[in-house]
Order: sequence, then C-alpha cells, then structure tokens
Amino acid sequence: MPEQNLNQITAKLNAAFEGDGRKLVFWYDDKAEFTEDIDSLELVGAKLHKLEPDNQFYTKYMLERLDTNSNYLIYAPFPKPDIRENHLEDTLRYAKRFFADRASSIIADLGIEEKYKPVINKYIKFFAAKDRTQRFYDLEIESYTSERIEIGLMCVICRTSNVSLEEALSIVLTDDGFEDNKFLAEFEKYDLNPTFWRLCEETFGYSDPKPTLEKLAIRMFVTYAGRTLRDELPKPWQEFRSYKSGNIITFLDSLMNNKLYSKRYDEISAHIASVLNVVSVFEDYPPETLVFCDVFALCDRFIIKWIVERLLDEDVGSKLGGMDIPDVCSERLRKHFGEKYAAQYNMLQAAFHIIGATKYSFPSDAKVLFKQYVAADYQIDSHYRSFYFAYDQLGDTSGYEKLRELVENIYTNKYLSNLVIAWNNAYSASNVPDVPRQMDFFSQYIKYCKDKVVVIISDGLRYEVGRALYEKLSDHEKCDVTTEAILSILPSNTQFGMAALLPNKSITISDNCDVLIDGMQTDTTEKREAILKAHIPNSRCVQYKKIKTMNREQLREIFTGMDVVYIYHNQIDARGGALSTENEVFSACRETIDELFALIKRLSGSANVQHFIVTGDHGFLYKRDSLCESDKIDNVNIAGASVNRRFIISNEVIEADGVVSAPFSAILGNDDNRILSYPLGANVFKTQGGSLNYVHGGSSPQEMILPVINVKTEKYRVETHSVRIALVSMVNKITNLITSLEFIQSEPVCDAVKATSYKIYFKSEDNEPISNECIYLADKRDSESQKRIFRLRFNFKNKKYDASKRYYLIVYDAKNEVELFRHDVIMDIAFADGIGFE
Repeated sequence: MPEQNLNQITAKLNAAFEGDGRKLVFWYDDKAEFTEDIDSLELVGAKLHKLEPDNQFYTKYMLERLDTNSNYLIYAPFPKPDIRENHLEDTLRYAKRFFADRASSIIADLGIEEKYKPVINKYIKFFAAKDRTQRFYDLEIESYTSERIEIGLMCVICRTSNVSLEEALSIVLTDDGFEDNKFLAEFEKYDLNPTFWRLCEETFGYSDPKPTLEKLAIRMFVTYAGRTLRDELPKPWQEFRSYKSGNIITFLDSLMNNKLYSKRYDEISAHIASVLNVVSVFEDYPPETLVFCDVFALCDRFIIKWIVERLLDEDVGSKLGGMDIPDVCSERLRKHFGEKYAAQYNMLQAAFHIIGATKYSFPSDAKVLFKQYVAADYQIDSHYRSFYFAYDQLGDTSGYEKLRELVENIYTNKYLSNLVIAWNNAYSASNVPDVPRQMDFFSQYIKYCKDKVVVIISDGLRYEVGRALYEKLSDHEKCDVTTEAILSILPSNTQFGMAALLPNKSITISDNCDVLIDGMQTDTTEKREAILKAHIPNSRCVQYKKIKTMNREQLREIFTGMDVVYIYHNQIDARGGALSTENEVFSACRETIDELFALIKRLSGSANVQHFIVTGDHGFLYKRDSLCESDKIDNVNIAGASVNRRFIISNEVIEADGVVSAPFSAILGNDDNRILSYPLGANVFKTQGGSLNYVHGGSSPQEMILPVINVKTEKYRVETHSVRIALVSMVNKITNLITSLEFIQSEPVCDAVKATSYKIYFKSEDNEPISNECIYLADKRDSESQKRIFRLRFNFKNKKYDASKRYYLIVYDAKNEVELFRHDVIMDIAFADGIGFE
C-alpha cells in the first residue's frame, strides 16, 4: 500500500484516540485488505489487538478484566459477525467503529471524484498488492474517467508508462503469443477482459461473441490492406474490414515504426499472411495495386518478381504506379519491409542502370573520353559494384542468377570491352590527353600548400570508389570537400603509382624493373620518406595499419611539427589481389570508404589536422565471371621479360593481336628503350598465379583515372544545415478521415545542405497521435523544384474531435531529433465516430 495512504489511516486512527478517557476502536476490514499493513501502523497512545474469529471471548475478557486502562485498536480481518454470533456486541456499544475501505483511500489520494468510487470498488481486488497499486499511482493520470481508470489498470499490468489503450495493446500483441496470452490472463484475473474487448470494439471496430487476439489482428491487417491496396479487397476478406480504419492504420503504423515492436510486428504479419493465404490471393492482383501496400512482406516479393521479369526483358521503360523501376525500388525501401529487402532493391536499382547502358557510345578523342568518364561513365562501374555488393548479401540467389548473367554480359561485353578498346584507340604514349597527370601530383597539389597537409594514398582506389568517398564526406557538416581526376602513369600498378605520387624530377626503371625517383629506390615506406624529406624536411611517411590503433598522444607525436605526412592504406588491393579473397573486392571498397572517412574524422579531432588529400596509386578492372581462355592472351613469353596479367616489360615489341606497345622513353620522357606492352581491351596475359578477376596495370579508364579528393575540416568548413520541407499550400481544416497533402523539399541536397529523414503526423494538444506516421527521406538533388514535390497520405482516427481543442500537423526531423515545425489545423470531420463515408 502506498505510504501516503497508510499515513492518512494512521492520522485518522490517532485522532480517534485523542482526548480524555479510555478509547476502544474496532476496525472490521471486510476484505482483509490491510493485513499486510496493519503491523506497520504507528499508533500513538494505543495498543493493537488482532481479533480472530475464535478469540472473541478472550478479547472481551482482556479488554474488560485484564487491561481496563489502555486504549486499543481492535483489528478484525473479516466482516463484523451477526449480532447473535458476536460476543463483543455489547463492547461495541461504548466503543467506536473505524472504516478504511481501500476504495475510499484511493480516491482520496488521487483526487478521483466520488462518482467514480464504484469503478475502483469493481476492481478493488487489483489494488490488493502494493506494487500494482503503486504503479497505478505512478501513472499520474491527470483527468479521471471510468474509461481512463480501466485503461490505467491495463497499462499497469502491461507495464507501460502512459495511459493509452494503444500502448497496452502493443504490449499485449508483441510481448506474448495469441494463444494463452499472459496479459489477457491477468486481465481475466481482475475482471478486465470484458472492458478490454469493449474498448477494442469502440476504438478499432472489432466485435465478436468469442473475441481472440488473432481475430483482432486479422481485422486490423485486412483493414490496413484495404486502405493501401489500389484495388478492391478479396471478397473473403471483406467481412473482416473495420469501419474504424483510421484508428487501425494509426495503430499499425506506430507498431511497425517502433523499434521496440517492429520485429514482433513482422512475425505477426507473417502469421496473418499465412492465415489469409496471401500468397495465392495476391497472385491475381496486378503489381501496381501492391506498390504502396506494406502491411505484408509478401507484397515486396511480388513487386521484386515483377521488376526482375522486366529487367530480364531489358524493358527499362516500364512503370509501376506511375513510377519507373528505380523510383519503385526507392519507394519500397522507404516502406516498413524496405530494410528486410534492401539488398534486393539495391541490387535491382543497380541492375536497371547497367541494363540501360546497352547502347552506350564512346567518343574517339581521349580528352573528351576522359571527361565523359569523370562526369558520367564512372557511374556504370559504381552500379556494377553496387550490384554485386548487394547480390553477395543475399542468402539465396537462385531466383536472380539469370539477372546476374544478363548484368555480367552487358557490363563485360557491351560496356567494359567497348570502353577499354575505345580508350586505347584514342590514347597512346605519344597521344596523352591534356589532363592532370599522376606524375605531377606533388607539384600540383602538395608543393605549394601553405598549411599542414596529410596525403592518404589508398592502394587500388579507383575513381568511382573515390567518388563514393567524396559523396560521403560531402554529407558531413564539418567537411568542405572537392574532387578532381588525374591520369595515372603506365603501367598502372602499385610500384609505378606510389613512385609517381612522390616529388620527382625523373622516373626511371632499373635493370631488375625497380622504379627509381631521381635515382632513389621507392619500394618501402622508409625509402619513400627519404625522397619526401629531400624536398620537405618536416615530412613523414607512415602505414595506416601502424596508426590505426594509436591514441591521441601517439598520433600527435606522429603529426606535430610536420608539414606533409603521407599515409599508405591498403584494403582494396590486398583483398582483390589474392585468389582466396578477390571476390571480396567490392566489400573491401565499402570498407575502404568507411575507414578513410573515419580516419579523416579521427585525425581532424585527435591530431589537429585540417587538410587532407586522398588519392590512389592505381585503379583496377574487376569482372565476377571467371575468365575464359579467349580472354587470355597467350604465346607472349619473351626471354628476360617481366610479365604481369595486364602488362609486360620487355626489350622488344610484342607482335600479337590485341596488344599495344609503347617505349618507356615516350612514357617516362627519358632514353629508356625498353617496351611496355598491354592489352588493347580488357583481356589479360596468360600467366601463372595471382588473381584472375581483379587485375590492374594496364590501360583503361578504370585502372588509370584516379580521384584526388581535397578535404578541409572544421575551421575551413562551410556552414551546413539539414534540408527543409514545407507544405506546398497551407491547410487549415481537415474534413476527411483520409487526406493527402503535398510537400516540397525546399532546396536540393548539396555540400551545404544535408539529407535527413522526417516523421510527419498529426496530434492533439494532449499529445495524442490522431493519424498515421509518414516517414520521408528528404534526399533529392534535383535543381528543378517540381521534381522535389511529394505527396503523403494521412489516415485519421475515427473519433469525435473537440472543436475547442487544438490539433497540429507535426514535422519532426528524425535524424537530428528536432521538431521542424507544427501547424494548427481544425478537425472538422462531420461523420467521425459514426456512420459516414470513409
């Protein structure tokens, strides 16, 4: 029992013992509600005597013979006996009676109106336990009604913090099964089940002579489906549809969007889908009717099947619900089951863009081709990487193997082979395009820097991966970032690329094919540091793996006092270059992006570095399918030659079809007469050992075009803010239970404007949600404002709305956890909570 209640009883009893003369007070506790508390009463000037049914005569003898002076509280944990059976009836005539029923105490404690005392009395058994009673007190219900008291009791049993039928029902559905539900068992114990089902009828329109949780869930899921399907409900389902659809949609939206309940929601959804035989029912529905329905995960299966079929037919112009395939994927990714099917939708989006590239054309001029690749063509390689990154996340790929074969064929034969041949027809050692070159990296980007600069060189960081890192950095509010492209040296491998990024007057090759800068070796970190120090004394070269686990003090020892630090990172090339891990190369790309992003953040904060330049030593070619013999150039063994899968260094020209040769004198600008040979296309030379699908060293945009990402953090950063959204036209009155509103993303996402997610919903001034909750990711980059307009549909609770209350449209930035704005509306729904026209 709450301490406050006991204190009140003690005070009343002690008041009864005040004054002159002996006082006897009888307390018949009819329902034995205070048996646990009676010994804790602190009586002043009185003794406690516990009356039992069989000690009445002794009690009379004790009060009237043994102790005739003391004041006594005589406590009986049972009703007062009939007069004929009560040996103390004459004693009662000169004593006092004390009444302390628990219901009276509770309404006094909580300020509940007397008219609701019968409600408390009805459930008085509930208040027999101290912990239950205390939890009811702790709810701190502001305004008591019969219904709120009853809901409060349910919420105590369900251990919710708010008095809400919806919250109690969320616990009932998600914290136990449909059969033998422990919460319904507790409701039954305290006679709350009839009230629970009555409230379910009033709130959700569910009525049944023998109600069950499963049938309630069926009613809810069918009703939700009826609102989101773009077609009539199946005839067998129509009897389950509720007229309280607004309340149901609000409730299920809250359930599926709540992280505490979403997993159980998925299980319930799957169970109801099985009961309703959704698989066979939805087979007869056109996919466009399912595109906005997210109550069952099976909807995604049908939509994914439709997209796969369109893509296999190379029908990239198909639309579903007025949306093209990428937009359908984006729409479904925003739905509840989007996370579950994220790999499939990401894979299909990537496949769409690759299949759409079947008629790609390439210019004949090397500089134009370079610029076209940097501006647009690199995205095909990004889509290919995204396709396989997602494909590799699928547990079962059997349904997508034909699509994978199509993607592989188009990427390899329509895009990659043609691009590489076009590149090598336009590019040669004697016809290098007038673009920034890797050999000029130091003089162009480092030599004249006025501030400390950290150069991060990631082995194998090709241009399209660098673009992904650039976009990730651009979205960070503390980064001011730009990106450019440079053309690598040939051959495009680690040995030559790492050397070319150092300060140099001349690049030469020793007899055993070591690369020298101004006559100095470059094959170790220490040797590269010696070359760097020769030009910038306060400089250092260090491996990423060495500084990866350093603390702040250790990092500052490395970077303090330095003007230039080169950091060498190796994730892509290490994984791609080994036979056992070459198919992990795209995972390595993702990890590289994350590691470099984290490194920049960490050094900016812990090592006091604000300027970074990220680049690669070379790029790479990668194809998933194993190479055929026709992909390999054979019979090129030349005595003394250094043979790599994508290049050969020899003393003579290799005369073979599909091979391009150039003297090093033309490549390096010296008098070296040795010959570099490389495939015209994406083929490889036949050699022993090494990876087969991941290669580099040759001449292709993927191997030679590299990113240079210039990052300035903190004090150089541009002030950023999250993108805003607004109503296209302000709405002042809601007149329908289903209302669609148009919003606009105020500006495109860019370096200074960051994407964010918004939760948009309606609620009352009492913070009661009255509509479903729409989740919208504001990430559009379109400069045309019309393309940034979007429409959201709201389903309102079917209830009576109070004209004197205020209601609001709430726009909440979920990512940054701030409310963007709220807008007053009048709820003027004529037929709400009655028979109307939903």
